[in-house]
Amino acid sequence: MFTKVIGFLLGFLIVSFPAAMNSDDQELLNLETMLSIPLKKTDPVELYLPLRRLVASKYSENDAQKVESVLETLNKCRRDMVEPRGDLSLPMQRDCLLHYFKCLSMVETLITSISFDADPIIFVWYDAFNPNHQDGVSSQRSAIQLEKAAVIFNLGAICSQIAASCDRTTALGRHLAMEAFKVAANFFFKLWKDFAKDLVSATLDLTFLFVEFLHNLFSAQASELKLREQLNNKDGSYRLREHRCALAFRSVYELYRRAYELIPTDSAARNHVNSFDQTWVTHLYQKVTFFEAEARQRHSSILPKSKRPLPQEYSSRVKSCALDHDAESVTEILVRGICSRKTQLYVIQTQLYVDLILSEYNPFKIMKDGKLVAYPWDMPPPYPTDSAILSSSLSSSSLSDILGLIPLKKTEPLNLYESLRSYFVLKCSESVANRVEGLLQMLHKLRNEMQRDDLSLPLRRECLILYFKYLCMIEPVFPMNASPNPPIFVWYNAINPQQHSSQHNIHLEKASVLFNLGSLCTHIALSCDFTTIHGFRLATDALNEASRWFSRLTASDSRMASGTIDLSEHYIRMIDFQLPDLKSKFPRPQSDESSSRRYAAYSAYNPMTYELLAYDPSDVTEQFILGYCKAYSMLQELCEGPLVWEVPPCLDLLSEVSPIKIKDGNLVANATLEAPNSALENMSLQETTLQ
Repeated sequence: MFTKVIGFLLGFLIVSFPAAMNSDDQELLNLETMLSIPLKKTDPVELYLPLRRLVASKYSENDAQKVESVLETLNKCRRDMVEPRGDLSLPMQRDCLLHYFKCLSMVETLITSISFDADPIIFVWYDAFNPNHQDGVSSQRSAIQLEKAAVIFNLGAICSQIAASCDRTTALGRHLAMEAFKVAANFFFKLWKDFAKDLVSATLDLTFLFVEFLHNLFSAQASELKLREQLNNKDGSYRLREHRCALAFRSVYELYRRAYELIPTDSAARNHVNSFDQTWVTHLYQKVTFFEAEARQRHSSILPKSKRPLPQEYSSRVKSCALDHDAESVTEILVRGICSRKTQLYVIQTQLYVDLILSEYNPFKIMKDGKLVAYPWDMPPPYPTDSAILSSSLSSSSLSDILGLIPLKKTEPLNLYESLRSYFVLKCSESVANRVEGLLQMLHKLRNEMQRDDLSLPLRRECLILYFKYLCMIEPVFPMNASPNPPIFVWYNAINPQQHSSQHNIHLEKASVLFNLGSLCTHIALSCDFTTIHGFRLATDALNEASRWFSRLTASDSRMASGTIDLSEHYIRMIDFQLPDLKSKFPRPQSDESSSRRYAAYSAYNPMTYELLAYDPSDVTEQFILGYCKAYSMLQELCEGPLVWEVPPCLDLLSEVSPIKIKDGNLVANATLEAPNSALENMSLQETTLQ
C-alpha cells in the first residue's frame, strides 16, 4: 500500500528546491498517500416504536404526537446510517450522521429513563479496524453514551475519507483535504477528552489511547498539507517565510512523533493496527524520521523572539488582485475567501432559537402549537416554517420607543454579475469565468432579493446571510483596479436617506449588509408573540443575534467602509448599548401556573451558550429542546476557539444542501434547491409575512 511512500519525501524536496524537480519526481509526488480510517459498523435497532410508547405512557398521547416527527426522523437516520444507500456520497453520509447526532441528543433523557422491564433498546457496535476480533464488538442496553461516541467516531472517520478522496494535485483539493483532516482531528479530540474515559467495555478503537492516536494522526496530516501551502506562499520577506516554514516543520514533526509513540509502545494497539494494515507503523516511522531531519536542518531559520513580527503577520494572506499570478487556482482563491479568519462561522454564526423557528435552511422546527418537527436528513431545503409565533405587527410600541425602530439601509440596483464576470474574463479567461459562473449568478440574484420589501422578515434575513457569506468569497479579488467596469456600491443612510455613499469598496457592501442584518433581527424581536414561551425566547435570541451582527460590523468592516454616519463605530455602539435595556423590558409569557419553576422555564434559555439552564421536566417537548440545545452547543463550542469542527465553510460547499457547490473544481449553483423567491411563492407566506 505504501510502496511509493518515498514519493512524499521527494515531494517536499521538490517544493523546497524547485530546480531539482523532474517528471519522475512529479509522478511520485502525485502518488503521495494520506491515511484514512473505516467507519464503525452497527446492528439495526428499532427506536421509533419503543420511544413513542414510552412518551405516550410516561406523558400522554398528545405529547407523543408532538414529538412524533423527531422519532420518525431519528429512526430513518439510523436505518440509513446502518444500511447506507449505494448512491450516498461521502458528504451525504456526513450530513446523515450530523442529523442523527442531533436527533439522538434530543431523545437522550428519554432513553436513559427506560426501565429494565420496558422494551429493550440494545446498541451493538463493532470495532472499525478489526470487527472479527474477540473483543471487536460492544453491546449495551440503553447505552446512549456508547451510541453517541460511535457516531462521533464515524463523523471523524467520514471526514478522514473526504480528505483522502480530495484531489491533492490541485490547490483547491489540498485546501479541502486540509480542512477535512482538521475536522476529523477535532472530532477525535472531542471523543478523546469527553467520551473515551467514561465508556464501559468499549471496543479498542474507542479507548482513550486509540482516539488520542487518531487525533494526533489527522492533526499531523492537516498540518502537513498546511505546510505544503506555506512552502508555496511567497508573501512577506524571505526571512519571515523561512521562519514560518521552520516552525511548521517542527510542529508537523511533533504531531507525527506523538502519534507514532502511542502505537509501538502499546502491544495491544500495535497488534490492532497491524491487523488492519501492517504498513501504518512503517509509514508513521518514515514521516517522523523525515520531519525530524527537516526540522533540525531548518532550526537555525527560527527568528529570536525579539525579531519576530506580530502574531497577525504569521497568517498566510491572499493578496488583492490574486488573479494576476494564480489564475489556475481561482476557485481555491474564492474558497479561501470564505475560510479566512475574518469570515469564519464563529463571527457570522446565527442564533439557535431564531434558526429553530424561522430559518428555512434548518430542518429542525418548533411550531406555534409546541409541536416539534424534524424533517428527514435527505430532504433538501427550503423547509416549511410556522411564523405564526410572530405577530402581524410590532408587539409593543413602548418597546420600539426604547430603541426606535431601526430602518434598513437602501441601495441602488447593481448588475454585480456582469462586472465580476467581465473581470474574470479579463484577468484570466472565458473558461475560468465559466468555472465560477454559479457563484456569480447566485450573488446577483441574492443582491436583488435582499432588497425586496414584500419578503417576510425571516426570508429576507436568509437572503442577507447567504449574500454576506458569498460576498466574503469574492473579497480577495477586490479592488478590481484593472477592470473597465468595476462595481460601484451605492448605499443610503438608514436614518437620513438624503445622504449616501458611492464607492468601489467591498467593505461598504459588507458593512451595509451587516447593518441590515442587525436591523432585521431587532424588527423580528419586536414582532414576537410574548404570550408564549417560544415567542419570548425567540425575541431574546433575535436581539442577541442583532448584537452579534453589530459587533461584527464594528470589529472590521465599518472601519474600512468610510460610509455614511449610520455605519460609524460610534453610532453602531450606541445602538448595541441599548439592546440589553430593551431585552430587560420584554414582557414575560402568560401562564396559568404561578410556580417559580414554570417562570424559570420561560427565562432559562441562554442564547450565548445555546442551553436551557432550567426547564419544565414534565414537558417532553422541553426535554427534546434541551437535548437539541446541548447537541447544538457541542457542535458549535469549538468554533469560537482555535479549533473548528463540524462543518467549516469550505466543506459546507461539498454538501448536497448547499446553495453553491464545488463540483469538478467549479463553483456551481445547486439546481436541486429552490431559490428564495420560489420558496416564497410555494409556501403561502402571505399569511405570515410581516408588514
